[in-house]
Amino acid sequence: MPQSLWSIYMQFFKMGVFTFGGGYAMLPILQNEVVEKKHWITQEELLNFYSIGQCTPGMIAVNASSFIGYKLRKLPGLISATLGVISPSIIIILLIAMLLRQYMDNQYVLWAFAGIRISVIALIINTVFDLAQKSLRNYRSIIIFSLAAILLWFCRLSAITIVLLAVIISFIPDFPRRKR
Repeated sequence: MPQSLWSIYMQFFKMGVFTFGGGYAMLPILQNEVVEKKHWITQEELLNFYSIGQCTPGMIAVNASSFIGYKLRKLPGLISATLGVISPSIIIILLIAMLLRQYMDNQYVLWAFAGIRISVIALIINTVFDLAQKSLRNYRSIIIFSLAAILLWFCRLSAITIVLLAVIISFIPDFPRRKR
């Protein structure tokens, strides 16, 4: 029996409320809720949806939720799952925006934002190091990374231009090595 659109919305709404830390933090929640408890999809399907979600524009958690919703009820399921997973964030952002407006000049709020900015920088640096360890595995990737960094820092090219150049460079075949 197909899932009701309301149950799809509410399941993804609950996951959206309790998911902090982005798309990767949602993977264990999706595993527990939609694979183990609800049996809406299989473990393999979840991993496939997550993989596709990483390759498509947008947030991984939203993309994966959309794919699951689509599998359950086609386009209406996709809309229900997507709205469910993003609704908590929209509500929280609206509430914070309303409160911030009133307290933006408060010294404690300013200090809190200063601390948050520093911790976000630490999180971004940690993510960069993790990605570098996973991605810079051979000379070709190191050269493409180095060229991209030089173009970004010294030539002030846009990120889009650099990504497009990296894609083009990645299609250039390796030179065959001479046997000695």
